Amino acid sequence: MVEIDIEKENKAIAKEYKELLRISYQTLTAEDKKLIRKAFDLAVDAHQEQRRKSGEAYVFHPIAVAKIVASEIGLGATGIAAALMHDVVEDTDIAVADIEKMFNPKVAQLVEGLTKISQVQKDLNVSMQAENFRKMLLTLNDDVRVILIKLADRLHNMQTMDSMPEHKQVKIASETLYIYAPLAHRLGLYNIKTKLEDLGLKYTEPKIYNDIVSKIKETKEEQDAYINTISEVLKKSLDEENVEYIIKGRPKSIYSIRRKMKAQNVSFDEVYDKFALRIVYKSNLHDEKFIAWKIYSIVTDHYRPSPSRLRDWISSPKSTGYEALHITVMGPKGRWVEIQVRSERMDEIAEKGYAAHYKYKQGATEESGLDVWLNLLKEALENSETNAVDFVEDFKMNLYAKEIFVFTPKGEIKSLPKGATSLDFAFSIHSEIGIRTRGTRVNGRLVPLNTELKSGDQIEIITSQNQKPTSSWLDYVTTSRAKNKIRNVLNENTKKMAEDGKELLTRKLKQLKITLSEQVVNELVNYFKLKTSLDLFYRVGIGSIENQQLKDFAAQKSNTLMNFFKSKIKRTHTTADPDIHKPVISSNFDMLVFGADQDRLDYKLSTCCNPIPGDEVFGFVTINEGIKVHKKDCPNAISLQSNYAYRIILARWIDSTQQEFKAILHITGMDTLGLTNELTKVISNNMHVNIQSISLSGDAGIFNGQVTVIVQNNIILKKLIDNIKKIDGVDKVTRVNKN
Repeated sequence: MVEIDIEKENKAIAKEYKELLRISYQTLTAEDKKLIRKAFDLAVDAHQEQRRKSGEAYVFHPIAVAKIVASEIGLGATGIAAALMHDVVEDTDIAVADIEKMFNPKVAQLVEGLTKISQVQKDLNVSMQAENFRKMLLTLNDDVRVILIKLADRLHNMQTMDSMPEHKQVKIASETLYIYAPLAHRLGLYNIKTKLEDLGLKYTEPKIYNDIVSKIKETKEEQDAYINTISEVLKKSLDEENVEYIIKGRPKSIYSIRRKMKAQNVSFDEVYDKFALRIVYKSNLHDEKFIAWKIYSIVTDHYRPSPSRLRDWISSPKSTGYEALHITVMGPKGRWVEIQVRSERMDEIAEKGYAAHYKYKQGATEESGLDVWLNLLKEALENSETNAVDFVEDFKMNLYAKEIFVFTPKGEIKSLPKGATSLDFAFSIHSEIGIRTRGTRVNGRLVPLNTELKSGDQIEIITSQNQKPTSSWLDYVTTSRAKNKIRNVLNENTKKMAEDGKELLTRKLKQLKITLSEQVVNELVNYFKLKTSLDLFYRVGIGSIENQQLKDFAAQKSNTLMNFFKSKIKRTHTTADPDIHKPVISSNFDMLVFGADQDRLDYKLSTCCNPIPGDEVFGFVTINEGIKVHKKDCPNAISLQSNYAYRIILARWIDSTQQEFKAILHITGMDTLGLTNELTKVISNNMHVNIQSISLSGDAGIFNGQVTVIVQNNIILKKLIDNIKKIDGVDKVTRVNKN
């Protein structure tokens, strides 16, 4: 065991404490320092016996979280004190009431909000992870600082995950990408969001992450030289105009480069805007806008702008509080470059998010976009009656949503998420107006309720006292607020019908000698492929579940026990199989093994990503369809690993010689003479590859083809792709996930 030098460790802890006070973004009074010292002493004392997996004293973790809270988020003494004590209640005998006595109700309330939610028994139908997310988001009702400190806690955990087992790293990283990074984005914490995303990628797709990191290092010198070329040109003109500024190059995050590669189906070298230039200028509040456009004029004197990619978030700030002017210009060597123009105040808000926004807003009468969003969020949280997974999915969609700006009939500007409809607009004005909406006019013309709005539209709502929402309205709206309000109104009617349905179901089951219990309700919900017990009772109430269907359920129920034993008997362990080491494996041998014990189980390959042998995969235990196998980079992987971590099982291919799989290739290039002939020849000449279907088309000199091939594994497929790429005229070959 490693011997710990206690004296050396204590010195390191004291040094960290001094550093914490030094880097605080807010000015700390003597009273503030006293509060922080008291919290620090309590944390050191409470955690003195604890160590982290890496072996270091546990107290370094709360101090690190407090440092992030102090410098990167910019909270004051109360927030710093709460961060120092965020694990005290959970890990020691100290209670929230003790903290309230020692400190004050505000600190105690924050610590209580931060005390982690204890694990509830996992139920097959409900994702406890999503439920935990919902509970965590509910703390926004008390104080947004709880979420801010939680984000700092998550960031430090992500930074110190190396000594954890791989499956835990993947679960925590998936959760981070699924909910914490979008939350940081929505609260304007762009620095923290970027770090969370990059670290998330490091553990969910390590090979790709390391590949991008090494390529960024390789191209760093060239990038720096390119940025200097543009900076030198702009500096001369900016100096002549007496603008006080600094120019800095900002590389795009590893995660955003990966996202671009995925979305556009391109390689690292084909991603053009891997960096942006930022011009941060000094200005008083009055001249900010004037100087921003002056800089715009200077930049566009030297470099041609792309009008379609100009973003003016100074005239209409994002609802996160973000303000800036983004100009995309054609730089040297024919490369597009993004130039961000911000004042020092705007830069601080962009980096520090909510806390800086709050600092600059004091004294202002108008409610900020972020406060409006927080109020809407609180309303959604309080009214939400959907199941936890749907709620989190809805909530997540609104976290990353891009914005549009529209006008009321009186000319007031409103911001809505991109994709919002005219009915969403009605609910954004007031829920009562939304519920009574009979029709909508956009730019003076009567339009359907599901008309998607565009920036600059002017919307008028026509209401009627007799109007009521119908279930089809849920398809007409995209915002959480509108969905929740519509669901609430519909639920009131549903609940009445469901109460009658429950009584009716109890009587009908009694006749079939089944007593209605929670377990029976869950079985019925699964049997009829419904989501909740309310759906079940409602359907019985309106008569859409008939007597014969209930009789079928009763018959199936009596056979379930027998099926259960049969499925157990089918399960065999590959480790105990004497034939596993034979050189030739029979053709009915399962390709995939599951779990640490390498069980051979029945499974289905998921259609969302079509895995083939050799792909990195995992198993997901579904409710009705057994085990579904997904690729690790499947579009749904992050959501599944985050929301349903307890249903994920390890999976790997142990043999791929006996079975064949379908893969779809998309080929583009220049439509040269004989290309089709050459393509079919190359595919036919590849051993172990059969063409199932081929579809080729040419348009104005561009060749487009889709070929479905049957292969045994992805090594053969990769070889085939390499050979196709060598054909003269072929530009790109990509594997298509969906059928």
